Order: sequence, then structure tokens, then C-alpha cells
Amino acid sequence: MDIATNLLEQARSRAAAEGLTARFDEGDAEKVPYLDSSFDAVISMFVVMFAPRPELSAAELLRVCRPGGTIALANWTPGGFVGQMFKTIAGHVPPPAGLPSPIQWGDEAKVRERLDSGATDLRTTPQMIAFEFPFEPAAVVEFWRVYYGPTNRAFEALAAEPGQQSALRADLERLWTSHNQTTGGTTRVESEYLEVIATRL
Repeated sequence: MDIATNLLEQARSRAAAEGLTARFDEGDAEKVPYLDSSFDAVISMFVVMFAPRPELSAAELLRVCRPGGTIALANWTPGGFVGQMFKTIAGHVPPPAGLPSPIQWGDEAKVRERLDSGATDLRTTPQMIAFEFPFEPAAVVEFWRVYYGPTNRAFEALAAEPGQQSALRADLERLWTSHNQTTGGTTRVESEYLEVIATRL
């Protein structure tokens, strides 16, 4: 399930190419279109953390998972590379007032606060993921500007201010360049995320 219809179409195409039978539904993480206790496992990889009201999305994760089922999440951490990227963006495009940062889902204490009422045996493990691109950091920033929602929206918010767009791009290019582990016109950057696995009560 995803709120973005274009991503659902890509998922359907990839599933068909792999010969998989899968159903993809449009839906909002704060109001999931499924019955209580519908699933043995409820999984989110860098998605539910972006719902603006975490108390609602956390309640939905618990609601649609059957008792004894598994809730598994991957959430960017505040100190990881993507967390730093979000902080860089926020320095140019402040987040809406009153909304908690999505990066809070990468904090173990916050995750426990949000899920402990309906889950047990909650385990969190920091993990690393590598981004590898066959082009230099400046081109990576442009790639993320086009294809990654939070970066895309940040640049759109500055559409009337080309100077501010250029400043944001320069800061992101510096960030990617400073963390790049390769040379020769390619890019490899690692980012930490928090793996969360819990059992529904």
C-alpha cells in the first residue's frame, strides 16, 4: 500500500516482471483501508515515518496486524546520512510548524513510546544501507531532486527563489561529496537506519 499512485504502478510492473502475484492498493498510513487483524506481518521500509501524525500511523500499524503477528520497520536515524540530509534541507525549507520530524521514528525511545501500548518483544538494531551511483555527487543530488519525494518537494518550495534553490543544491552537493567513499566519477555513501521488529499483543 502507498499513497503515491505512480509508485504503485511501478510496483505492479516489477511484480509482473518477476512473475509474482501481489496486490497493490492506494492508501494513507494514517487511515489504512484494511480490517482489524488483517495481516500476519505489517512492514514499512522508510515509508510510515513520513506520515505527518505518528500517533495515527502507529495506531494503524497495530490495528491491522493480528495478535502475535510481526511489525517490522526500517526508519532513518537522526545521526545517519539521510538524517543529516533532512537537516540540511530543513535549514533551507523549514518543516511545517507543529509537525514532528519523521526522523523521530529513527529514535528507539520514540518508537517504544509509539508502539509499546500494543506490542511486545520490541527489538531495535542500527543497520547500514549503501547508496551506489555510477555518477558523481552533483549528479546524485539532481537524481534525488527528481525522484525522491522530500528532496523534490524542497526544491519545489523554493521554485520562486532560484538563489535559494542554488544554495540548497550546493549544500547537498557538499554533503554527498564529503561522505563519498569512492572516486573516479562514482558515488558510494552509507546511511544508518533503525531496524524495528515487534510482536503484536
